[in-house]
Amino acid sequence: MKLRFKHQGFQVEAARNVVRAFQGQPYHDKVGYIMDQGTSRQTKAFDTKGFGNAPLTLDRGDIKENVRAIQMEQGLKPIDHLEGEGVHLTIEMETGTGKTYTYIKTMYELNKHYGWSKFIIVVPSVAIREGVYNSFRTMQDHFAHEYGKRMQYFIYNSKQLTKIDNFASDKNLYVMIINTQAFNSSLNEDKNQEGRSGDAAAR
Repeated sequence: MKLRFKHQGFQVEAARNVVRAFQGQPYHDKVGYIMDQGTSRQTKAFDTKGFGNAPLTLDRGDIKENVRAIQMEQGLKPIDHLEGEGVHLTIEMETGTGKTYTYIKTMYELNKHYGWSKFIIVVPSVAIREGVYNSFRTMQDHFAHEYGKRMQYFIYNSKQLTKIDNFASDKNLYVMIINTQAFNSSLNEDKNQEGRSGDAAAR
């Protein structure tokens, strides 16, 4: 049985307003860089090219004004400033309103308007991670038909380096799904590897 998804106006508006938060950002796709091969690789005889998102050229003030304009249109109290360092925006939706559908659509829209193609979804538990992965699988044909391109997606596993390399080196729209425990474990692994490299250098 194939599911059919109905367009909801509030979901379309939500995705559009996230795009508007970055209004003024130029479109750049396929921004290349040389991938770090890591200390465990046996050879660095050749460089591997990766592709990432173009960095923000907007400053915090530009984004703040974009967000304020959206809030005032919606009759909400506009923010005075962006909190914290860097750019961290919070989008809230009630349970049952189709958050997963909306943020997948938002990724496609950000790709369409700004060329951003790499996204990471961090969820609090394995159960939610599996649910998100299943949603991607269920909705892939729907969004591929709507946008004319297919999004690649996978669950992060530190033992499956090929999938991680593909995420970094693929030019196309790609999503990594990871739960917080795996994310924290990965950070600890990186710190341990750095420590071992330092010890080896000292010897």
